Formats: sequence, C-alpha cells, structure tokens
Amino acid sequence: MLRILTGVQPSGTLHVGNYFGAMRPLIEMQERGQVFCILVDLHALTSLQDPAALRANTRSAALDFLAAGLDPERSIFFKQSDVPEHSELMWILSTVTPMGLLERAHAYKDKVAKGIPASAGLFVYPVLMAADILLYDADVIPVGKDQKQHLEITRDIAGKINDTFGEGTLKLPEPEIAEDVAVIPGTDGQKMSKSYGNTLNMFGDEKALRKRVMSVVTDSTPLEAPKDPEGSNVVALYRLFASKDEVRRMEDEFRAGGIGYGEFKKRLFEAMMDYFGPMRARRAELERNPDYVDEVLRAGADRAREVATATMDRVRLAIGLR
Repeated sequence: MLRILTGVQPSGTLHVGNYFGAMRPLIEMQERGQVFCILVDLHALTSLQDPAALRANTRSAALDFLAAGLDPERSIFFKQSDVPEHSELMWILSTVTPMGLLERAHAYKDKVAKGIPASAGLFVYPVLMAADILLYDADVIPVGKDQKQHLEITRDIAGKINDTFGEGTLKLPEPEIAEDVAVIPGTDGQKMSKSYGNTLNMFGDEKALRKRVMSVVTDSTPLEAPKDPEGSNVVALYRLFASKDEVRRMEDEFRAGGIGYGEFKKRLFEAMMDYFGPMRARRAELERNPDYVDEVLRAGADRAREVATATMDRVRLAIGLR
C-alpha cells in the first residue's frame, strides 16, 4: 500500500489557509493510500517554548484534523514525541550529514532573519525532518514549493546512509509538489499567515469570526458604482465556499453596482459558516470527549511504533548497533 506522510507543526492556531493548503488535500489523500499524519511537537520547540501553549496547540491541531475528516481508522495520526525512535534516528542521521548541507538550508536562514534565535535545534531541523520521513519508509511526501529543499536534503541524507552502510538501509521518498495550490488571501489581501496576523480561524468563536470577515480589506468604490470582482479579496475567499452559480451571481452584482461591500462580506460569512458548519459541530462534540482524542493519538503512536521499530531494527543492524 502506498504510504503518504506529512507533518503538522502545532506552533499556533490552524486557519482557513492551512485548511485549503494542507488539511483538505491530506484528507483527500486517504483515498489513495495509508496516510501518516504527525503532529511534530518536537519541531515546534524551536519556536515555541511555552509548555501550556504547546500542549494547547497540539490538542487544538488534533481536534481540527479530526473534525475536518481525518479518519484515525484509515490513517495513522500521532504525536512525534510519543515515538522516541524519531530522536534516535535523527542522531544516527546527523553522524553522516555534512555541515555544508545544513548551512545551505533556506528555511534556517529565513527564520533567523525573522528574529528566531539561531539555536542548534533550528540548525539541525532538517535532520529531524529527515528522520520523521525515513522512519516510516514513506513513498510520497506532499510538500509545498517552500519545503522542496528539505525533502531534497532528506534524500541526500538517506543516500549518505546507504552509501556508508549498504544500499536499502533507508528508503528514498519521492516528493509530490502541488503546483496549482492557490494563494489564500488573508483579511489584508496578503497571503493568509499567522505571522501576518491576517487569518480567519474556521473553528473560532462565531462572533469573532464574523468581525474578522467584516474586516477584510476592500477599496473605496462607492456602493452604487460598479466594482471589479477580479482581484477582490472578498470574491477570492467566496470562491472557496460557494457554488459556481453563487460565485457567478456575486461577480455579476459586483459589475452591476448598487450593492456595498458590507453586504458581500455578510454573504461570505454565511457561506463560510455553511461550509464549516458540520466540521464545527463535530469539533464541539470532540471537545466534550477529550478521552477520545487522547486515545486516538495513543493508538496512532502504537501503530506508528510498529513501523518505526521495524525500520530501526534494520538500521541498527546495518550500522553495527546490533
């Protein structure tokens, strides 16, 4: 069976951009093979060192994915820190990883430039990511263009292990890069991102979400004047949630004039609530049953360890630890 693996860093609240860019595609991949979805809480320590916040974010991310349709029967869903083999394999990989390979990592440079302290953990982040992937003999890794280099580093590290200790010690994964992922606009028109503070939280308080939707940036075109739907943040967001006929109607009304942006934003909010309504109800139900979420993650970790143990038995034998 095809193995598809991805990691989600619980460093903050997931939002609409995360849903359409990562969550929904991953959930759809459950039809193609076995999905390994890892809440990479060890990675989160490089930027989040508030214990209460990390625990809360990790649980929130678990609730979000389960509410959005991740099926723990078909997929293996777990916390990275519950499988100690991640850290063991990371150390083994680090013994053959050239320093120059890590020094060329774009993500490290970008994060340091944004003010994140240049810790050793941040520097060797790609090695832990490689361990996450290689531990499960993954076939396919769906990645955005910004993560492509990290997967190339993973393949380079696996190649070094195989060159040093024997071909087949580790399986080289293949990237699957979605070239047509749309950029989801935030409330200010920039790409929706936690770092910009322009996100829409699909599982947040309804009143707060309405306020955020009503704050979406528009131009100063008068109510009665025609408006251009192309380039409109409101229309771009509406397309995510509404039917083609509903979108066409809004576009026609933009061009005709006579309706203000406030009315269009109300329609956007209603479409969002309709779209996420079943997921919001499911999430509320899950919040009332925290034991279920804990059990899902525990069971996922047990299933993950079965695979991880087999990989590590092979690796330990190959490198001389057994």
